[in-house]
Amino acid sequence: MKIIKTKLEGVVILEPKVFGDHRGFFMESYSKKTFEELGLNFDLIQDNHSLSVEAGTLRGLHFQTAPMAQTKIVRTITGAILDVVVDIRKGSPTYGEYISALITADNHRQIVVPKGFAHGVLTLVPNTHLLYKVDGYYAPQNDRSVRWDDPELNIDWGWSDPILSDKDREAPLLKDVDNNFIYGENV
Repeated sequence: MKIIKTKLEGVVILEPKVFGDHRGFFMESYSKKTFEELGLNFDLIQDNHSLSVEAGTLRGLHFQTAPMAQTKIVRTITGAILDVVVDIRKGSPTYGEYISALITADNHRQIVVPKGFAHGVLTLVPNTHLLYKVDGYYAPQNDRSVRWDDPELNIDWGWSDPILSDKDREAPLLKDVDNNFIYGENV
């Protein structure tokens, strides 16, 4: 597995080895041993699966506050997403900065979203299935969102009128969100 570092500390893109022939392909999407060799030491405890029926569905920007924060490893099994990760760790040299990555069923890439980062996805094609592993359980009392179109973040989603949940449409700006992440501390 190849690891691609991004400008955000800890946020990496993973490219698994894919073995294909006339029948299709095989790949190892997760191996605790391989991840540990790459320095990715997470105790992954749950798999989540979402389907977005329509292209232009935006989910995010989501995170859970400490001590219930989650690391996510995200991939698609059908379709394609623009995956966006925002550094929300107060005092971080990259606070408020984001990266975006194209994650598709065809490129087999995965992205690691550590604790202390807000995460969002925009589906680029209909019927996109998203799978992600997490190292913490969902805790509704710690669930938070940042507004997808926060002008200070200036995220280029490439889509002007996405399909949103009420929760995401009404999310606060980063400067107003209840966020207890401090760079170098509780993550």
